[in-house]
Amino acid sequence: MDIKVYGNDIEKALKALKRQLQKEGLFKEIKKRSFYEKPSEKEKRKQREAKKKRIKALRFR
Repeated sequence: MDIKVYGNDIEKALKALKRQLQKEGLFKEIKKRSFYEKPSEKEKRKQREAKKKRIKALRFR
């Protein structure tokens, strides 16, 4: 990952970095790993995410 800073504008570069990390799903991954998830809950979550993904794919066809 590469974020360029132009004209000593660190605030803008930091905002771009956060946006890139959000896009890659890093914050979601950290939140998911911060606590133990039972295997049954993990399976239910994966099914919910798959259903959501299918509905989204149908909507954009």
